[in-house]
Amino acid sequence: MGILDGIVSWLAEQVMNVLDMISSSVLGALGCDMGTFVRYFPAADTMYHIFVALGIGLILLNLVWQLFRNFGLVMGSEAEDPVKLVIRSMFFIMLVIFSDEILDIILKIGGTPYSWIMTEELPPLNFANFNSVLLVILGVVASGSVGLICLILILILAWNYIKLLFEAAERYILLGVLVYTAPVAFALGASQTTANIFKSWCKMLGGQVFLLLMNAWCLRIFTSMVGTFLSNPLSL
Repeated sequence: MGILDGIVSWLAEQVMNVLDMISSSVLGALGCDMGTFVRYFPAADTMYHIFVALGIGLILLNLVWQLFRNFGLVMGSEAEDPVKLVIRSMFFIMLVIFSDEILDIILKIGGTPYSWIMTEELPPLNFANFNSVLLVILGVVASGSVGLICLILILILAWNYIKLLFEAAERYILLGVLVYTAPVAFALGASQTTANIFKSWCKMLGGQVFLLLMNAWCLRIFTSMVGTFLSNPLSL
């Protein structure tokens, strides 16, 4: 059993080292700053101007269509008030043009509590020490192949923690997609028929920022628990 315990202990240590590396890299990269998103998806920033032109084109197309309906060239359908239509179209064209500045303000507002969460003082944490702590505890309360039991517990811990990290990364990518397609979403608000889509996009954007904050909070709560456990494991 000595060779098996040695192999199991080595595997457990490597799993925790990988978990430590993933944790330190992912937590620092995620947030409301789109710098990481642009670095890994540079085409999003390049094609942003295409969405701006598309958004302006959609607004102007809707404006011409609604004016045709107002002058009776399209029969059998109700049209929007022409004065309100023009004012609304001009307003949303300005939103499309300055959508990057508007989103920057929103991301700065959402990024402020995110930075508070990430910079909060926590107990020192090193996942690689988790294996030795479990070996000590299980050596006291269990018998038999303690290393194998420790490896199973570590794999369960690592799998659930990695799932939480992937969920946070998924939220971040979806937030980036919403940010860089914002001009089209603003364009949909210029028409009464598509205004509900624009409202849904606004709710989705706010929801993604909030969920990203909650993911960061959950990760920090988890790491604080592990750090406290490692500093005084036998206090349980």
